[in-house]
Amino acid sequence: AVPSWLERLRAASKTALVQDGKRKIHYLFEDGKEMAEEYDVKTGQLVSRKWREKNTLGGSGKWQVEVGEPTSPLLGALESELIKESSSNPVFMRKDTLTSFQWRIRNLPYPKEVYSVSVEKEQRCCVIRTTNKKYYKKFSIPDLDRYHLPLDAAALSFAHANNTLIITYQKPKEILAAEEQLQKELKKIKAANNGDGDCKTQ
Repeated sequence: AVPSWLERLRAASKTALVQDGKRKIHYLFEDGKEMAEEYDVKTGQLVSRKWREKNTLGGSGKWQVEVGEPTSPLLGALESELIKESSSNPVFMRKDTLTSFQWRIRNLPYPKEVYSVSVEKEQRCCVIRTTNKKYYKKFSIPDLDRYHLPLDAAALSFAHANNTLIITYQKPKEILAAEEQLQKELKKIKAANNGDGDCKTQ
């Protein structure tokens, strides 16, 4: 079952762009879905992944963030400052490392012993609970779903620091191997602006 997602990635039409130290890849799938990924040029680490599908009228829908900052880049600096000031609600975002999937939930001030993070194998998701009933969150790991891999409770761990709960799920070897394959494929794509990839505009 593993190659099917890789095959879809290979079959998608891809364009690449190098900008601000990031390699941006845009995928267009046969079904009209789009995926945009950004990788750090130096480390090869995934910085963001977004999805967009056609809406009912055939136009492009809104981008849905899977990995990376959930905020809209369209907000001006002032607006985002205002929003930051008023927002004490927990902010849930995914920020992977090369070897693990990682989620950060900001604005969670409770001590580490309040939290429990578990795997619900039947529902194919992870669940965060707090003993003080102040926070509850279910989330899936789309990467495991795409590769049809089971969830493994042993791969899951969490830490708490600076009012942020950090949840780590070690990537299974199948995904590490597939990602390595994909990186080789992506390196073959000529970036649209390869000539000026090193220019840094301040």
